[in-house]
Amino acid sequence: MAKTAAKSSESAITDVPQRHSPGVLTELAHALRFLAADAVEAAKSGHPGMPMGMADIAEVLWRQFLKHNPADPHWPDRDRFVLSNGHGSMLLYGLLHLTGYALPMEELKRFRQLHSKTPGHPEVGITPGVETTTGPLGQGLANAVGMALSEQLLAAEFNRPAHVIVDHRTWVFVGDGCLMEGISHEACSLAGTLRLSKLIVIYDDNGISIDGHVKHWFTDDTPKRFEAYGWRVLRAIDGHDREAIGAAIGQACDDDGRPTLICCKTIIGKGSPNKAGTHDVHGAALGAAEVAATRAALGWTSEPFVVPETIRTAWDARATGAARQSDWRRRFAAYARMYPDLAAEFERRVMRRALPDNWPVVSSDALAKVVASRAGITSRKASQNALEALQPCLPELLGGSADLGGSNLTEVRGSVPVRYGRWGNYINYGVREFGMSAVMNGVALHGGLIPYGGTFLTFSDYSRNAVRMAALMRERVIYVFTHDSIGLGEDGPTHQPIEHVSALRLIPNNSVWRPCDAVETMNAWIAAIEHCDGPTCLILSRQNLPHFDRQAQQLANIRRGGYVLADSDDPAVTLLATGSEVALAMQARDLLRLQGIATRVVSMPSCSDFDRQSPDYRDTVLPRHVPVLAIEAGVPQFWRAYTGFDGDVVGVDRFGESAPAAHVAEDLGLTLQAVTASARRLAQSARRPSQPA
Repeated sequence: MAKTAAKSSESAITDVPQRHSPGVLTELAHALRFLAADAVEAAKSGHPGMPMGMADIAEVLWRQFLKHNPADPHWPDRDRFVLSNGHGSMLLYGLLHLTGYALPMEELKRFRQLHSKTPGHPEVGITPGVETTTGPLGQGLANAVGMALSEQLLAAEFNRPAHVIVDHRTWVFVGDGCLMEGISHEACSLAGTLRLSKLIVIYDDNGISIDGHVKHWFTDDTPKRFEAYGWRVLRAIDGHDREAIGAAIGQACDDDGRPTLICCKTIIGKGSPNKAGTHDVHGAALGAAEVAATRAALGWTSEPFVVPETIRTAWDARATGAARQSDWRRRFAAYARMYPDLAAEFERRVMRRALPDNWPVVSSDALAKVVASRAGITSRKASQNALEALQPCLPELLGGSADLGGSNLTEVRGSVPVRYGRWGNYINYGVREFGMSAVMNGVALHGGLIPYGGTFLTFSDYSRNAVRMAALMRERVIYVFTHDSIGLGEDGPTHQPIEHVSALRLIPNNSVWRPCDAVETMNAWIAAIEHCDGPTCLILSRQNLPHFDRQAQQLANIRRGGYVLADSDDPAVTLLATGSEVALAMQARDLLRLQGIATRVVSMPSCSDFDRQSPDYRDTVLPRHVPVLAIEAGVPQFWRAYTGFDGDVVGVDRFGESAPAAHVAEDLGLTLQAVTASARRLAQSARRPSQPA
């Protein structure tokens, strides 16, 4: 990607420190320390050590360098700040409150209380100014890589000479725990390779974690590790020396084409006379006596949750933020006059996060062509075809795969691989499933791009916590999981998913689609792109799936998650299936009809969408008086909610085998004979007269 500017168009406010005496400057950080200590003490729960230890760094960054406007937390060209060590959330809440965000002191007093805006870990959408939900260590850092990647891609796409509208940095606070987690390697290795130079990570090197001194279990040479990734590393910065901190951050802002790691030596719980530098201050309140002792030691005379007016005025960033955003609006207006089409596209994608005006027509036409083609192909190939049809309408699609592009079929003719120095819309993530998924979350959070990325379904285990975080944040991220069942065959049980689809379905807000043919696959892609309130997992097959003809109402009902694919007069059994097992259900229906047993077949590509339908609709699809036999190449337990005690499940309740797919299915009991036998038993039981009590 070509660089758009050697330095940020927004300079740091270097004159702020000169406005105040050294005593006031020291108290600016103390305000953060005591807001954290007092809030944790009031809650009798929390992590005061990190906020007290990083207060000096936070004060310098937020008052001298961070580009933001508290009055508009969604300003597109703001800097992104990520607290990856999210247990120290009171540091962020203190910063947001003091700089002027809509986070009143009453919310700080309600830290960790029900329905407050100050939950135990930062949550996007709950607290104004929080960019991502953090807590599972390392994921915030990986999200930040996605944000920095988005900035670089959007800058290359939209910026023009003398008209720079995308030019911001991504700042991250991390601790030892973030760097111990393996996801930090996955994400930071990729960031170094792509040279995400607007990414600046500040490492709180305090040597303490929950269990004590990390020297007993974490002796990595972190600076060398990041240098090996291709990062610029600023070593051994005194995290309590304002001048040293400011000099290091200023150097990091001087873009040299690499992401930057600033290693700051700090004292956890700085200021606490008896607990500073120990794990006792990491994850527990100081206690009333120690809070009082800390006040005395630091000369802080204000009562709990009281900030002197001089300190509050010095922290207030509203005027500066408004001026910066006003300047950006002026520059964007000039950009719009010069490049009206680009400006309109930027507004649609980044500001409004809306789909193109012609999306309904494009998606409808694409679906009609798939219906007319009647193709019997793998659903992974049908997915690729869907992308081929939809991508030209959606320049915001950012694809990728964890080193399985040729298997996931996530690349299409319009895919351009992202390389350093070159714009693209497709990421080769390498063998980094967890990192890929969390980076995609960061891309979605940033705005302007819709990320999708692929791997095998069995490796969704590596991705699952990132999928959960996307669902918690309700972000539009599309995870493509192929090779969805024992149909994988010869690769054996390590690669044959058994419990994975059900596990993904259990995540709240997560939409899981397992389509049975190309028509359902196109519907799944359209639904995923239109689903703005959470992630979507597409579960796709390696093996060919037959096409099924449908009437107009059946086509419309696919988007309802479950529908009657084949009906019968007075059915004795409902055969409920997903994915490749729908074909098995249809075969069983034909055989059972010859045996005098009428059945109906229900395809349920998305259980979550079906569950949101009205009770009346659900009853028409699965009438209560007809026993249900569920069929899926996975664990049976999930389907008991749909079959009840009167129904049954033909599934797979043990790990697979290495053999051709047909032999594996026979060995595991997923056969036509097993389905028809179970259906006959259900039909006979339903017809048997009830016994007297």
